[in-house]
Amino acid sequence: MQLITCPWCGPREEVEFHYGGQAHLAYPDDPAALSDEEWAHFVFFRDNPKGPFAERWSHAAGCRRWFNAVRDTRTYEFLAVYPMGQSAPEVAS
Repeated sequence: MQLITCPWCGPREEVEFHYGGQAHLAYPDDPAALSDEEWAHFVFFRDNPKGPFAERWSHAAGCRRWFNAVRDTRTYEFLAVYPMGQSAPEVAS
């Protein structure tokens, strides 16, 4: 079982966490002004890189706080974990 490091609780088993999707997505300033196609693009279209990818995670069975992580999508390895509101750190893949 893989360990994920919560920024507040430390390393915990992966079953305690929930994936929250791609990190650093800005919510539209005026969602009502978007066309259906633009709204669908915001809701459903996400990057799908091969390699380091910034994601949101929740420590659902622990402190219940959200945080960001950079995970390598090829190996599932967590390369960095950082609190919400911070920029993604530079990581070597």
